[in-house]
Amino acid sequence: MIQERAPIGIFDSGYGGLTVFKEISALLPQYDYIYLGDNARVPYGTRSFETVYHYTLECVNQLFGMGCRLVILACNTASAKALRSIQQNDLPRLDELRRVLGVIRPTAEVVGEYTQTRKVGILATPGTVSSESYVLEIAKFFPDVEVFQEACPMWVPLVENNEAESPGADYFIRKNLDSLLGKCQDIDTIVLACTHYPLLINKIQKYLPSHIRIISQGGLVADSLKDYLFRHPEIETFCSEGGTTRFLTTESCLNFEEKAAVFLGHAIRSEHVEM
Repeated sequence: MIQERAPIGIFDSGYGGLTVFKEISALLPQYDYIYLGDNARVPYGTRSFETVYHYTLECVNQLFGMGCRLVILACNTASAKALRSIQQNDLPRLDELRRVLGVIRPTAEVVGEYTQTRKVGILATPGTVSSESYVLEIAKFFPDVEVFQEACPMWVPLVENNEAESPGADYFIRKNLDSLLGKCQDIDTIVLACTHYPLLINKIQKYLPSHIRIISQGGLVADSLKDYLFRHPEIETFCSEGGTTRFLTTESCLNFEEKAAVFLGHAIRSEHVEM
């Protein structure tokens, strides 16, 4: 049976994945994309492994049902808590020719190239931190790099509620950065291990020493996807090339479009889906 080409699916629990989509679509504008934000059930970062896995699999199946053969989990919490189970347990049962990729491995593969002191900080949601995913993945590629984590439970709500420029944002950002650097003064590289955090970059830089390098994931994930498609023509051949994007959300389209414009820098139109 001839398989039709289909868009690449990009999933996030909220809006943060738009920072990844923005970089992917800029680097690979020829492909079609479907972005799905499970905004009605955000945040994922404080939910249990089982709940995150259940929600993520629902959304992946939604994208599969729309024809996508490749889905990117542009969400650190979903990548940490659900990706492995989906890859190992669900894909063999659903369709061995489909692929689901995450954002943690592309970051872990290169982080050692940025640090001189071999001391790296991770800023992430409580769920990502508790999963130890970054500690484990970075150790596979750079066993000499020591990883220090800091959970930032208030950062996603600050972004989602348009409070990124508020005095409250300064308080929580400074508090978490001081806590992270208190664990190791030799940290010279910090990974923003949540796709919402780039919207807080100005305040993060404000409270960090100038010599510390900050790594955002969007560009790294985009480069990794380009390389993946080059190395896997059997997947790339099923990715349609029309340069189009559909935006789907589980919340009201009006709310999604208003906030998405902040992340993307331009207006969009979206469609509502029930999960």
